[in-house]
Amino acid sequence: MKNLIYSIVLLTFIGCSNCGEKPQSIAPMNSQMIPFIADSISVDGDLEDFEVKISSENLEEGLDIVKVSLTSKVTATPPKLTLKWQIPSIDIAKFWNPNLGVDKATYYSNNVKTSATRYAPVLSYMNMNDENRMTVAVGDALNKLELGSYLKEEDANFHYYLVLFDEEYPAIKNYETEILVDRRKQNFAQTLTGVTDWWAKQENYKPAETPQEALRPMYSTWYSYHQSLDVDELLEECRESKKMGMEAIIVDDGWQTMDDKRGYAFTGDWKPDRIPNMKGFVDQVHDLDMKFLLWYSVPFIGKNAENYPRFKGKYLYYWDSQGAWVLDPRYPKVREFIIGIYEDAMADWGLDGFKLDFMAFFKPGKDTELTAEDGRDYASVYHAVDRLMTDIMARLKEKNPEILIEFRQPYIGPLMRKYGNMLRAADCPNMATINRVRTTDTRLLGGSSAIHADMLMWHPDDEVEHAALQILNIMFSVPQISVRLNEIPQEHKDMIAFWVDYWNENQEVLMKGDFTPHKPDELYPVLIAQNTEKAVIGLYGNDIIVSDGFENLQAFDIINARNKTQIVILNNQDLGTYQLQVLDCMGELVYEKSIQLKKGAVAIDVPASGLVKLTK
Repeated sequence: MKNLIYSIVLLTFIGCSNCGEKPQSIAPMNSQMIPFIADSISVDGDLEDFEVKISSENLEEGLDIVKVSLTSKVTATPPKLTLKWQIPSIDIAKFWNPNLGVDKATYYSNNVKTSATRYAPVLSYMNMNDENRMTVAVGDALNKLELGSYLKEEDANFHYYLVLFDEEYPAIKNYETEILVDRRKQNFAQTLTGVTDWWAKQENYKPAETPQEALRPMYSTWYSYHQSLDVDELLEECRESKKMGMEAIIVDDGWQTMDDKRGYAFTGDWKPDRIPNMKGFVDQVHDLDMKFLLWYSVPFIGKNAENYPRFKGKYLYYWDSQGAWVLDPRYPKVREFIIGIYEDAMADWGLDGFKLDFMAFFKPGKDTELTAEDGRDYASVYHAVDRLMTDIMARLKEKNPEILIEFRQPYIGPLMRKYGNMLRAADCPNMATINRVRTTDTRLLGGSSAIHADMLMWHPDDEVEHAALQILNIMFSVPQISVRLNEIPQEHKDMIAFWVDYWNENQEVLMKGDFTPHKPDELYPVLIAQNTEKAVIGLYGNDIIVSDGFENLQAFDIINARNKTQIVILNNQDLGTYQLQVLDCMGELVYEKSIQLKKGAVAIDVPASGLVKLTK
């Protein structure tokens, strides 16, 4: 047994190009680029029969690739390895990672545990101006690993670590991965877009194409009905939602069993017990010119399901609190069973898509034997999941090239973009701010995939301006509505119809324009999407908008997602004359006039949850 501390010198400090020059005007401080691994990178572990090689390549100033390879002459179980390096805490004020947490300012510790079906291996540090200081991403988004860092008080350095093979791994001879390190001075969102593009170019990571229908507002049954589904009521909801601009219904959990206790003890047979005439239901929805998506929990077979005995010996572990077993996808018969369920449902009922849930439960149990034996054709659970999900998408697309497949946080990483085309924020019912944070976080790594909000709900007795905040906080993602539309006040209906219509009209800007979220440490108080003609600004906390970058636009809209009734536009130059329209949260015109956006501050009165439209 041999221990290794493996080190290589990678980079040295880069000096400040302006040192010694006398400043001519007041300008933001410009700190030097952070050195990457100024001394060494080390690997700790009992290597036994394995050897580690590390090399680095500089792609451009501030952008590096570290290549890590592990080899053995004999097939063996790889040991737990930890790669370590450090950087000085220079001009670092906050961080970002794909975890579900909302604390983005307490950067003492910053880590994420990832696999094919859980998060994405990337960490980012930035300064007070949201400028990237250090972003680190790992190429291996398939296998379980941990990427993290912590601040050490004694040296004021951030100590990074990448843990590989912490979970037992199948025996191998070779393993390779890469680490992308980006220190370029640019907005952190631009850096994360680069990471997303880097993953998408890797072999086996190519994202699925996103049909236009994935970018349409939808109605969801989950919060409004949970498992107590009624076809007649849902058809009425579809009629209302279609009038309001929604183009699909997602029928969630409950259709497949008469059990309504929210557990999964009866899940796994996938017979429409609660909706016996599923084909007729789907046909009636199609007659309304709406798409139909159906929920499935991919891994589960309940202890009371008819299929439970069929797969004895082919489960990873038991989820005691929910009464369900987790299928082992390393068995070809298990994969074929799961794929066949979806193929048959699409063929028999005419489904347009699927909401595939609980993907993160595909992981080894404590007693899982990681070998390709006894009917298993894969040793690794994660590799088998990749095969299962790749085959699901391929075979469903053969039948319907426009198939819609939704996943939700935390399974929203680069591989999930290959398996599906809709990524949704994790559950946060009636929590507008959390929904804003989660949709923004998801979008930052979502690329061209359709990023959906968690389903929107609120109390029917709430003030319409307050209810509107649920929608306004997710305007930069695809809305999913889950209130009972036939039971809310007319003004709530008018509000939904107005904002869904606005979203549909501005979809190209909102979903395909350049997206810039501001101040993650303050939970994104300003969100901006813009193309060459128009910008849409979501204002969630700030009173002031700085108009830099708007001077060549024909129009920009300001969504006042606050209870405050005044905004201030701060111009660094005279932008000229605009036609101003101010609308309330139901789309009623409050006033309009011509306005001069002169250099300096211009105040505009706007109702709570209202809209400002400025057009040249």
